[in-house]
Amino acid sequence: MKPRLLVVEDDYENQKFLEIFLRRKFDVEICDSADTFYALFEKNKYDIILMDISLRGKKDGLQITKELRENDQYKNLPIVALSAHAFQKDKENAYQAGVDAFLTKPVQNEVLLETLVKLSKSSKN
Repeated sequence: MKPRLLVVEDDYENQKFLEIFLRRKFDVEICDSADTFYALFEKNKYDIILMDISLRGKKDGLQITKELRENDQYKNLPIVALSAHAFQKDKENAYQAGVDAFLTKPVQNEVLLETLVKLSKSSKN
């Protein structure tokens, strides 16, 4: 059985690419905002989350991550941040919010896959 991966990404082209690329190793679901994230997350159990940091709407990926980490039930759920911003401060903010890994766009496909597979195997959820 493949690990369940929730991809939080608001760019349609990135969504399609990630879904096609990652489905060889994961059972992939896609959402494009905080609202759709919470709707899916409440109904399903995921082994890992790939979180775009910059989302359109009221909440960004860092806010969602912080909220998850405040809940004891999700403290160990692996979250990989994906960001177009490669500045050190962006990376620091992501780790402070509680991500387990930080990758910058454009990400090398094999690095992304390797990171997700490694963290999903260590998932304690």
